[in-house]
Amino acid sequence: MYMKRLRKSDVVHSFSSTNFPTLWTPTKTSTTWCLSPDLLVGIKYYLLNYSIEELQKATKKFSEENKIGDFVYKGSVNDLEVMIKRMRLEDTRQVIDLHSKINHINIVNLLGVCYGESNDSWCYLVFELPKNGCLRDCLSEPCNPLNWYKRTQIAFDIATCIYYLHCCSFPSYAHMNVSSRNIFITAYWRGKLADVGRALATSATLSKRNDSVEIPKGLVAPEYLLHGSVSEKVDIFAFGVVLLELISGRDNFDGKTMKDSLGFLLGEASEGSCFEGLRSFMDPNLKDYPLSEALCLSFLAKDCVADDPLIRPTMDDIMKVLAKMV
Repeated sequence: MYMKRLRKSDVVHSFSSTNFPTLWTPTKTSTTWCLSPDLLVGIKYYLLNYSIEELQKATKKFSEENKIGDFVYKGSVNDLEVMIKRMRLEDTRQVIDLHSKINHINIVNLLGVCYGESNDSWCYLVFELPKNGCLRDCLSEPCNPLNWYKRTQIAFDIATCIYYLHCCSFPSYAHMNVSSRNIFITAYWRGKLADVGRALATSATLSKRNDSVEIPKGLVAPEYLLHGSVSEKVDIFAFGVVLLELISGRDNFDGKTMKDSLGFLLGEASEGSCFEGLRSFMDPNLKDYPLSEALCLSFLAKDCVADDPLIRPTMDDIMKVLAKMV
């Protein structure tokens, strides 16, 4: 059915992913370069060093008003909108190391780091905050709904990013927390994937999640819930859930709700009944869309959320379908 900006007062960190003693010295004098193996020659990896006072001012002392997620706050530093994530020192190491190895236009950029107070076990990572916020909030806005073109473009952007993690990075990574709340939308309505720094390598030695890794909220792949399996197919399942949200505008799918919602795609339903079921499933705020593309995307989403991971398509398969819609 389907086919870095610098300020005069800033001192810049430059990191090597293989030189953790340098990475973990909270000093402003490091001179080690970090070149990712998949970056263009000459591109170097810098992080700005922020003071805790700057971040407190930006977030109104980490107020509830500025809180946009678990330990995540929005703020403005020198007229730049940012997300500030509080993390333990040991977790920060993994995030910085991974961001030093990846480079993609559809990944939310890591801008800088703050080591907190000298006796503080918390670090703060500073990320860009794309202008239009997270996808979930955009889909929940009835007064200014995303049109069909924007939705398919966002789906393609995120598919491209996940494909990069699965197939173009070394080692390959599984994001393990793809969701509409981790997808952010730029001023030009393009999608960017956040929380990439917590991705896990898909090598045999890391085929199971560490007990310290949090299980993502919402509907997740059955094999991940039951066995903690780390694989690209977990991302495929999660991407399928995102597709269902883009199509329907709904949130908080559970297994039964999802299967009931996709009933019009099952069995030997006629084309007419498929289109009728699709219309009732579509986001009521979406007034103009090509029925054939919407049905195609629904079938793709259905295959992505199959219980059996072997049935799910690859990101390459998914991109071939989405490329015809953008």
